[in-house]
Amino acid sequence: MKALNDCPASSPARTLLRQMFDAAVACAQPARCIPPHLPQAPRGRLVVIGAGKASAAMAQAVESHWPGPVSGLVVTRYGYAVPCQRIEIVEAAHPVPDEAGMHAAIRMLQLVSTLSADDLVLCLISGGGSSLLPLPLPTLTLAHKQAVNRALLTSGATIREMNCVRRHLSAIKGGRLAAACYPARVLTLMISDVPGDDPMDIASGPTVADPTTCADALEIIRRYAIPVPPEVREVLDSGRGESIKPGDPRLARSETRMIATPQMALEAAADMARKAGYTPYILGDSLEGEARDLGTVLAGIALQIAQRNQPVPAPCVLLSGGESTVTVRGSGRGGRNVECLLAMGITLDGHPLIHALAGDTDGVDGLEDIAGAILTPDTLARAWALGIKPRDALANNDGHSFFQALSDSVITGPTLTNVNDFRALLIDAPLKN
Repeated sequence: MKALNDCPASSPARTLLRQMFDAAVACAQPARCIPPHLPQAPRGRLVVIGAGKASAAMAQAVESHWPGPVSGLVVTRYGYAVPCQRIEIVEAAHPVPDEAGMHAAIRMLQLVSTLSADDLVLCLISGGGSSLLPLPLPTLTLAHKQAVNRALLTSGATIREMNCVRRHLSAIKGGRLAAACYPARVLTLMISDVPGDDPMDIASGPTVADPTTCADALEIIRRYAIPVPPEVREVLDSGRGESIKPGDPRLARSETRMIATPQMALEAAADMARKAGYTPYILGDSLEGEARDLGTVLAGIALQIAQRNQPVPAPCVLLSGGESTVTVRGSGRGGRNVECLLAMGITLDGHPLIHALAGDTDGVDGLEDIAGAILTPDTLARAWALGIKPRDALANNDGHSFFQALSDSVITGPTLTNVNDFRALLIDAPLKN
């Protein structure tokens, strides 16, 4: 097989990395994964609701394959809407919520409030739904939710911890949406974007029972020293923010199905690697921790393979997913994937046999419409030639600026799905003399 080291800009290594990323995204497209899970028609109405970056594409897939009447409302991120004829699509803000999302949440609760036991609610949930359905509890305002969300995003808390706090400040999450649908039957189809695929952490579980408590949310706020308004602390201190708990009879007719997951995406990328002659190794679909620390560790594993053929021989591809975190200390333009990749590049220090890609499968890393970036053996050298210091960029959380200056950003536009982060390290075998 042709070695991929010392590759030009349009190299086979870059091509394969992008093919693996695209395969991961393609396997989670709603048009592919919705139809096999559509239920039988109910005796009454079918009402479609949902939220998330993939929810509009999920609704479109339902419309395309549902033979009978259907109506409903889903909310997705700005720019992620697709045409639907019978299901209304609303766009709102992510990751910091706005009024459009709040008003959509109010209308959604109204829509399901008069259903009967003969009706079926098909709930389409994907990553991003927490921010897209920001309905605060009484005594709280959207401004309170926005302040807490901004603080959570820069705190270093895990997605599981962030969603625990969000559930206990919401009038629609933590099982409350499913409770509002009672006595109708609820079938939730989920595209997972969280480590472990726990339904209560996908969009903060609007149709799923929540065993966590207000006390748990308060402990997370204390642990990360998250500043919260007095009104937020009162809701948690008083217990008024308690969510719907396991065993609640209003959730007895609620079912959840996971239709696309990070593991499925990694397996699709692994198939692409095999076709190219590389042995794939999936390190895990739920790797967490500080993004820069994760990048350093992954680079260390890749170096051991490249230098010593341990623990596995080259040529190979290391694949992983999950959701790392970034504790923001600088003022740069960044996201967890480019932060991970930049730390990886610093550790690899231009090793000639290693290329990598890190990106978010929804097409958005951090706050920008940039999915991630590609790392090559000459990345650091090209940066230094431009007067860019990699360690300074990392210290300033400025990964997007760093990779954009090198024309190494991965830009997909809205992918209309979301199965979390994707990382691939391609390790070539040394050329034989």
